[in-house]
Amino acid sequence: MKIAQVAPLWERVPPPNYGGIELVVSRLTDELVRRGHEVTLFASGDSQTLARLAAIYPRALRLDNDVKEYAVYEMLELSQAYQQAAEFDIIHSHVGISALPLASLVLTPSVHTLHSNFTKDNINVYRHHQRQPYVSISNAQRQIDLNYIATVYNGIHLEDYPFIAQPKESPYLVFLGRFSPEKGPHQAIAIAKQTGWRLKMAGKVDVADSKFFEQEIVPQIDGQQIEYLGEINHTKKAELLGNAAIALFPISWQEPFGLVMIESMATGTPVIAMNFGSVPEVIVGKTGFICQNYEEMAAMIPATLKLNRHTCREHVENKFSVTQMVDGYEAVYKQIIKNRINLNGYIHATKIRS
Repeated sequence: MKIAQVAPLWERVPPPNYGGIELVVSRLTDELVRRGHEVTLFASGDSQTLARLAAIYPRALRLDNDVKEYAVYEMLELSQAYQQAAEFDIIHSHVGISALPLASLVLTPSVHTLHSNFTKDNINVYRHHQRQPYVSISNAQRQIDLNYIATVYNGIHLEDYPFIAQPKESPYLVFLGRFSPEKGPHQAIAIAKQTGWRLKMAGKVDVADSKFFEQEIVPQIDGQQIEYLGEINHTKKAELLGNAAIALFPISWQEPFGLVMIESMATGTPVIAMNFGSVPEVIVGKTGFICQNYEEMAAMIPATLKLNRHTCREHVENKFSVTQMVDGYEAVYKQIIKNRINLNGYIHATKIRS
């Protein structure tokens, strides 16, 4: 198949540090190339890929202080992709609502992976384009009625996350993610202080969350019990997760997937999480615990320490590998191309190029 992958421009593909969508796009794109598909990746110019790279800007926009209007460059990227639509069998968009109007104007079918939750505003756009094909990344994400083709869970390469059977450091809890209220870093700190555990924290601070970080997080960091490591690269991330006794996932929002949960379990580290969004689809009883409140999270630490780290690794291998993810997307592409029904309901004959 000839496939276009359209990635966000905020981070490069794959991201050097934090960036869940870009990591998923990278793994998907490269594996499709390995399987013999002809793939074009629309992404920032500093992206690293086995596919043909089509870039309208030389670097990830987050790294360029001169860029003030992200939407301008996303519009240029989408214009480039859809002007070339006839060259592809299918266009796979990872950028959300911005692609929907253009996708409805070309004969080449598009599929849209929903990487984020719906908001009271964007829900109107999705409903307007209800019949376009969508892929959810968890069943919990399906909060409105759309033309869902499948749920395809995010996948990772197990070899990127060395398994650690016995952590080398003295026991600690870990929090990894954006430092925003809905991700719960302040709750992770409260759990650590309540239980007396050391807590290591890493992740990025977006401009929108800088006030929260300075007021709620910084005063709690003492470099001893509560340690902040900043935004770290992949190697350090895998080491941080793998040497932890337990990973905390104290979210307070409907998380559509939560990549850090499978990254942690891949290294052998079990997870304690709040019962929101995709959490019940990702964690099973042998790999962590799902809690209803933060007091329960703290109380489950002793039981979590008894879980088998090999079982955590096997769970990811059996359910959240890149192989399974790409199998799922290949099936989606073939189904959409076979039917090739546009928004008006007309069926177009299609020759699948493999």
